Amino acid sequence: MAHYVLSRLGSTLLVLALSSVGIVALLRLVPGDPVAILAGADSTPESRAAIRAELGLDQPFWEQYAGWLHGLVTFDLGPSYRLGGDVGDLVAAGALNTVVLTAAALLLASVGALLASVLAVLLDRPWLTALLSAGNTVAVAVPTFAISLLLVLAFAVYLPVLPAGGAPPDGFASRPDLAVQYLLLPAIALALPAWATLTRFLTEALYTQLRAPYVTTARALGIPRRRIVLTQALPNALPSAVTVLGLQVGTLLGGAILIEAVFAWPGLGRLVEQGISARDYPVVQVLLLLSVAVFVLTQLASDLIHAWLDPRIRLKGAH
Repeated sequence: MAHYVLSRLGSTLLVLALSSVGIVALLRLVPGDPVAILAGADSTPESRAAIRAELGLDQPFWEQYAGWLHGLVTFDLGPSYRLGGDVGDLVAAGALNTVVLTAAALLLASVGALLASVLAVLLDRPWLTALLSAGNTVAVAVPTFAISLLLVLAFAVYLPVLPAGGAPPDGFASRPDLAVQYLLLPAIALALPAWATLTRFLTEALYTQLRAPYVTTARALGIPRRRIVLTQALPNALPSAVTVLGLQVGTLLGGAILIEAVFAWPGLGRLVEQGISARDYPVVQVLLLLSVAVFVLTQLASDLIHAWLDPRIRLKGAH
């Protein structure tokens, strides 16, 4: 297991290193000059040159990258160009809201997929399978922003039982009941596509397990279907489902940008949008690398859990 962990950790660090170079390089290719935005339309070439030198944008690419990397290692992210304040403070302010929203959506998607898949396989009714398939198709096909707007119209306009947007004014811990009200609509909108993917995959994995020879033997011994599904088929289907769950983190992080915009959720998604619009390189670079790091580390965690659940994976990795 230790050899497998070290091999996966090495590839994770390589991906992060290459991603950091790519992020810094690609942002320099995006149309628009942050110096022109800072200096204003009537600025002189001299003032623009002074601002460029002050921000270090007149240095070669590798010097800019090295300085930014040094700031990351020393946790000194520097000031924001346009949004104001320290980049670290801006990221920390939005990180809690995004983590809470993403964790809630991941919980809803995981629990909902587990319940729906097990129920569909246990009951094994054609109408339930068709209903679940239709729900999966709608959840995947309808854009996230459209689902968000429908939820707002349904539960904040026509049935005004939940807030249309924003976050708890006094934080999540002061009034948990109020925090749930603010969190419910954006979490559901964010969770639906991930729920659909997980449900479809886990349902198929369970049906595949039920066609395995050991299930035929269990049925011949008179073991009830419910016991076979819960004690044998489900544990065997979970390792691959965990890998798919890790992949959904990227979907949740990408969807969070739209969700936070629709629901005015003050998280990292809105900060990314503001940073890109303002050509605020320090903010966008940190947030993009943070997104990649979260996705890659989640993949690492899911692979390790998969290897722990399925010894064949770690034994294969050892060779």
